[in-house]
Amino acid sequence: MRIGIFGGSFNPIHLGHLILAETARDTLALDRVVFIPSAKPPHKSSRGLLPAAVRMELVQRAIQGQPAFVVSDIELQRPGTSYSIETVRIVRQQLPMATLFLLVGQDLLQVRWAHWDQIKRLCTVVVATRAGVSVARRQPGIRQLSMPLIEISSSDIRARCRGGRSIRFLVPSAVERYIADHHLYPPRGR
Repeated sequence: MRIGIFGGSFNPIHLGHLILAETARDTLALDRVVFIPSAKPPHKSSRGLLPAAVRMELVQRAIQGQPAFVVSDIELQRPGTSYSIETVRIVRQQLPMATLFLLVGQDLLQVRWAHWDQIKRLCTVVVATRAGVSVARRQPGIRQLSMPLIEISSSDIRARCRGGRSIRFLVPSAVERYIADHHLYPPRGR
């Protein structure tokens, strides 16, 4: 079995995340892509981070109808900072015979990872790059995944919501409705 591990804050999940997951599923012949919302991301401030259960719900709504996509709460069950090495170890224990691929965006190669060499021994790190852009830090254990140019970010979506602007076609419609119905990123001044 070939498994893609796709962690992140997903604050909120958007179409860029889904396109990355589907591109990886298709290109790498993955049987499953596991979305793993982080409880406390090590490289991001928790300021403005929706509660983990809400982000988990958004992911569930976003992947509904795609049988190869599943969501896991393994990082939400652990206390403290959500380090990828711990997540990969747990998935390795749960699926000892699986071939694991850790899916990351190119921007994450610029940060310092805890136990980077161990991560690369336990799985193949797959870096999503824009078409025609190569990873500057080529290393053994890292594979490039050429992606279509998608300029969508969670921070832009949050800013649009807070500014009272549309997020249609940036997130799945079920996610858009949930955000609006639950006033997750209310306009400033309210």
